[in-house]
Formats: sequence, C-alpha cells, structure tokens
Amino acid sequence: MSIRKLVTLGLAGLLLATTAACSSSDDDAKATPSDGASTVEAPDTLRIGYQQIPNGDLVVKHNKWLEDALPDTTIDWVRFDSGGDVNTAVVAGSIDIGLAGSSPVTRGLSAPLNIDYQVAWIHDVIGDAESLVARDGTDITAIADLKGHKIATPFASTSHYSLVAALTDAGLSTDDVTLVDLQPADILAAWTRDDIDAAYVWDPTLSQLGGTVLTTSTEQAAAGHPTYDLGVVTTALAQKYPAVVDAWLAAQDKAVAQIKDDPATATEAIGAELDLAPADVTAQLEGLTFLRGTEQLAPEFFGTKAAPGAFAESLHQAAEFLHGQDAIDDVPDVAALQPGIALDALDRTFGQK
Repeated sequence: MSIRKLVTLGLAGLLLATTAACSSSDDDAKATPSDGASTVEAPDTLRIGYQQIPNGDLVVKHNKWLEDALPDTTIDWVRFDSGGDVNTAVVAGSIDIGLAGSSPVTRGLSAPLNIDYQVAWIHDVIGDAESLVARDGTDITAIADLKGHKIATPFASTSHYSLVAALTDAGLSTDDVTLVDLQPADILAAWTRDDIDAAYVWDPTLSQLGGTVLTTSTEQAAAGHPTYDLGVVTTALAQKYPAVVDAWLAAQDKAVAQIKDDPATATEAIGAELDLAPADVTAQLEGLTFLRGTEQLAPEFFGTKAAPGAFAESLHQAAEFLHGQDAIDDVPDVAALQPGIALDALDRTFGQK
C-alpha cells in the first residue's frame, strides 16, 4: 500500500455520514476543505479484483463511481476468472478488495490459507445463474444419468460445491464420475470440442453453453446448500482506511438500488462490461438475488455486531464440504469464522444512525 494522502470525496451522499470514523494524528489530515467537502485518508491506488459476473460490481466499475468518490486515488480494476485466483492475488498482496464465491472465501478463511481478509458484502445470492447442464446429444436428462460421464467445473468454487452436493443427493459419489477442473472460458472451449459431457458453471458462460439443465443453485439452496458471490476486503485496508471501505460499500449499495429500481440503466452498464445485449443481461440477472445493505444486516445474513446473523453457519457448511475434498486442513467452527465478517464496516455504513 502506498503512502497515505487526503482525498476529497466527490460523490455526493455516497458515504452516508461515515467519514467521521476516520482521523489522523497529522494536522493536515484533520483539515476540512474550504468548500465544505469531507476528507478522509486513502491510498494512492485501490486495487479491486472483479469477475465477469452480472451483478452490481460491474455497475460500479462501468459508472466509475469509486473514481468519482475517491478522485485522488487511482482505482485499479483487475479481472480474474475465479475466486481461487482472487485468493491467490490477495495472498500475493496484489489486490485490496475482491469478488469471490462463498466456497473459495471459506477456503481463504480456513487453514492452511488463513487469508487476512473479511467478508464485507454479498454481491448476490446465487440462483439459476449458476447451474449444472448436460451437453445435447449425450442422452443425459437427470443427475443420476451422469454416472460414468465427464463433468467440468472450477474446483473449490461455488459451482464445485453445488455439483458435489447434487451428486450426493442423487446417490452418486465423485468416484462415479470424472471431474475436470476448468475455468469458465476453458469450459466453453471444452464444451465446443465435445470434450466434456456436462458442466456446472455460472453466467455468462452458462448461457453460452445451452444444453439440458439438470439442477440449479436455486434448487441446491432449497436443499440446504446455499451459495453466494461475496466481496472481501483485506484487514489491512479495513484498519488503515475504514472510510474507503465505507465508500466502496456505499457504491455497491447504490448499484443494487439501481438494479432494483432502474434495471434498464443497470443492464446497459452490465451489458457494456460483458459485451452482451441488455435483454441477455436481464435474463441472467433473473438468476441472482440482490440485497441492499440494510437487508444484509438481517438475522438470516450478516446480522449486526450486537446480534450476529446466521451467515457464518453458511461458511461453516462450505468448510465441511471443502474438508471432505481435502481442500482445507480442518473445519473451523462458527465462532472461528465469525471474525471473518466485517460487521464494523457494515454497522457503520448501514446500521441505525
């Protein structure tokens, strides 16, 4: 992280009165600009890992809301193909904020990785936008038909988690099929070459595959296996620049509000980022559930500092799966996972004032 400097917040109303949380021992840091705008300490560069997933993160990126909110900070958007790659980048010190699914985040919070970051945002609750599909011409019409076939999915991802859960519930084990670890772009290529028979993956790749839908993450959530796309922030960023985290949270909340209240504008932004027509984006958004910041403080999700919610239990369930796949050393209990949720920032930004 580069040297700290004062930043004038340029996006009116974005911080929701959070800048009071920041202070500095330097006289300059205490100064108030002559125009009355609030100032906070911020890094020279804020590095954000994103994925090509149709949600509010792409709305924030496309509209340059963080660039407006932090005009003296360079916002460096770095694209990744999966949450596992995001974890690697955080460990390497290459990014400060990232988007990853609940399975790779759980892996990050567990041994041996023990990544020093916190979950601060639910980008989306995954539904039909992440599904298991069989290639046309394979005569696979049900999950049980997958026995003896080759299935691709990004390992340690939410898709991998949902796939193994679906197989187990259908009476199959991973030994009954051939699992192939491929990133979304590689899944599309393998699908086109007829190298795989089925795939569990997310949009926009999912929509490019076609095929027969065998199960969706909506159905897997109903069966007790919910999955999420999450925003994580490094502990170093959260401790050194709390108001920057608050600005990022406020921008994400604004994006969800636009998706819900002005979907035409939101789909245009997402479509520009994904090179998709707005109608295609609309169809993909229907496979995800989006939550405003205040909704994420509900007991079934993050809860509050005074009353933590059930979200850590979802991470615990994912940890049990990962341990079964030998992806983590042990299954951390709910109490051990709870500190991995950024309730301080969530309370500051969305709690009762």
